[in-house]
Amino acid sequence: MSQPWIDYGAIFQASPSAMLVLSPEFLILDANAAYQELVGRSRGQLIGQYVFDAYPDNPHDPQGAGMRRLEDSLLRVRQTGTQDIVSPVRHDVQDAQCPGVFVERYWSLINAPVLDIDARVLMIVHRLEEITGLVQADQSAADHRRRQMETELYARSRELQKVNERLRMANARERQVALALQEAMLPALQPLSHHAVAVRYYPAVDALNVCGDWFDVTELSESTYAVAVGDVVGHGLEAAGVMGQLRSALSAAMRVVDGPASALDGLDLYARSLEGALSTTAVQTVIAWREHCISYSSAGHPPPALVQPDGTVQFLDQATDPPLGATPEHIPRPQATTTYQEGASLVLYTDGLIERRGEDIDRGLQRLADHLAVHSKDEAEDLAQALSTLSISTDDTALVVVRL
Repeated sequence: MSQPWIDYGAIFQASPSAMLVLSPEFLILDANAAYQELVGRSRGQLIGQYVFDAYPDNPHDPQGAGMRRLEDSLLRVRQTGTQDIVSPVRHDVQDAQCPGVFVERYWSLINAPVLDIDARVLMIVHRLEEITGLVQADQSAADHRRRQMETELYARSRELQKVNERLRMANARERQVALALQEAMLPALQPLSHHAVAVRYYPAVDALNVCGDWFDVTELSESTYAVAVGDVVGHGLEAAGVMGQLRSALSAAMRVVDGPASALDGLDLYARSLEGALSTTAVQTVIAWREHCISYSSAGHPPPALVQPDGTVQFLDQATDPPLGATPEHIPRPQATTTYQEGASLVLYTDGLIERRGEDIDRGLQRLADHLAVHSKDEAEDLAQALSTLSISTDDTALVVVRL
């Protein structure tokens, strides 16, 4: 019997215990509904704030013991990777109806780490329970109820520890699958007979180290090379699976058809029958190095850059059509040809190298051109390394540099 899928996000929101999720730098990443109700603040008012800024100390309490004890606890969790229970603390809260007026409040805290496969702290779960009524009640009754509460806290902390362990094991299994799939999907770089080539691949930080970007470098004959890059919409295992099929199909097509446009024609027809492949972008080039000639065709992909030895940069954008399967009917794709000088470099890349959120793509292309002009005489590996500084961690990037 297969294990049922569990929505841990829904469990977090439905939990009757008030909880925050913090980054290792103690920024608030999320707050569940119970927490919002307990402190009287909305999720939007909390997310992104430094946890200590979200709840300033009572200016009439110069000791500030409550926040110091919380900070000490969070530091212990971050340093040791183990949970930490804080005995009841006083931290007064500003009255929502009367700014500047603080109300005496008492809390019980527990902080527990969420670890990655390498036992590093990815997040901290901060659980909060108000015990003001207990502290202000009769001392003997309060002592009895406090012992009950501590017993409950201990039991719940053990439960949280078990959930954390299950999450860590699930993450480890998924990561192992992801890394194996990535290794199978992306080809090992084969050296070219007469030219140097360098490649780089950078997955997005939240994509399990796999994505839909690919590259392919193939020596078609003694005098011609085929170089391609592509980008499947989405991230993760599904996108990586589609990527592997498209990369293999395009590589095979280049061996039997006449030119880049014909290869992308075949890939477009194939993509229309493959779930998850529509709107994929790709660019295919063929380098005829004896003639110093490059033919190319693009399916909605950022244009390859050709940098001459003198630093002149040309973007190969004269044969660009929509992404794969983006038109109602299949239409033959265009092809263009350009020449280059001895010592030039051809650079193919995916959008993670040039695009920034909220920025026009022309600025990204200009940034790439400026880097290429400065490093126009670099060898392939040096140029690839220089360009890798343009890549951003929030998107995948594949990069191929051929020194011509």
